[in-house]
Amino acid sequence: MQFLISRDVFLEGLNKVQGIVEKRHTIPILANVLIEAANNEITITATDLEVGLKSKYKAKVIDEGKITVSAKKMYEIIKELPDQEIKFNSKNNFWVEIKCHKSLFNLVGLSPDEFPKFPDIVLEKNSIDKNILNEMIEKTLFSVSSDETKFNLTGIYIKANKIDNSYKLIFVSTDGHRLSMIQRNLENDLDDRYMEGFILPKKGIIELKKLLETLDGNINIGISDNNFSVSNKKTTLIMRMVDGDFPDYKRVIPDTGKNAAVINKNLFLHALKRISVLSSEKSKGVKTSLKKDTLILSSSNPDLGDAKEEIDIIYNGDDISIGFNAKYIIEILQSIKNENIIFNLKDNISPGRINPENDEDHISVIMPMRL
Repeated sequence: MQFLISRDVFLEGLNKVQGIVEKRHTIPILANVLIEAANNEITITATDLEVGLKSKYKAKVIDEGKITVSAKKMYEIIKELPDQEIKFNSKNNFWVEIKCHKSLFNLVGLSPDEFPKFPDIVLEKNSIDKNILNEMIEKTLFSVSSDETKFNLTGIYIKANKIDNSYKLIFVSTDGHRLSMIQRNLENDLDDRYMEGFILPKKGIIELKKLLETLDGNINIGISDNNFSVSNKKTTLIMRMVDGDFPDYKRVIPDTGKNAAVINKNLFLHALKRISVLSSEKSKGVKTSLKKDTLILSSSNPDLGDAKEEIDIIYNGDDISIGFNAKYIIEILQSIKNENIIFNLKDNISPGRINPENDEDHISVIMPMRL
């Protein structure tokens, strides 16, 4: 196999797959990328058996063929080459020769026959605006659990509801300490599989978010067996769904009540960042007190000192004092673009509910803590 390719184009393709290739090297071939050359383009494929990415790039193909090489080493080499055309040549015994200007590298590859087969997604795909998908990921990714023992919480739960003749797509995530839920209207129909609901893994979602930053307009999403795909003309990302049942998130979301405060998001966010400096290093606990038109934040650490700050808000409910993990509220507020938020507290022991003002379709729930 032999081809000529622009250094920048090759670097872009190798950069895309760095987050996917197997880092632990439990199976050597998974540390490699599969490079295929045909019809004046190359296809770069990477997988860790849970997430896979395949992209096509323009190249001048002299001899067609395929080979696998180390994704990390190949990327590190191409990154440091001058901005000139690269000549890629695979030789006997799966060795690879890379020439660029006055540089010459020889790399050991592995047989392409050992590389896992990329799943074929043959089905009618559903189109979705990439901006909607990106927004829904941003507002739920941060509250995905990192605890591998709670495998059904290590991803984002995705479900669709059909109301009259319109569809709503719902994303939900939780780590047991907080929950994030967002739903958005879709213009297009969705397959029945979306109505059942499924969980996508955190790693796959992170790679999807990176990919969305490089794409424009609408993209295709599809489901085949236990795989979820996102694609456009040149790139396909596939991830295996997480096995398991997601908990009934509707039971966790508190109703809105009379104890609802309207708070300026930025004032709340920066006050929390200041007050949490003197909170416990482990718990990040901050006491939150609501009184008429006033929010009082306070923290105390025997080794460091204590802090207190008042914020003017709109509130006419009961006097409530409750502890929360400041880090969790900060992450919720950072996901909100609106100027004001609605902070609902039922009493001194129940979970808190936060949503942007004028947006009931984006809800965050945070569990209280003892201080």
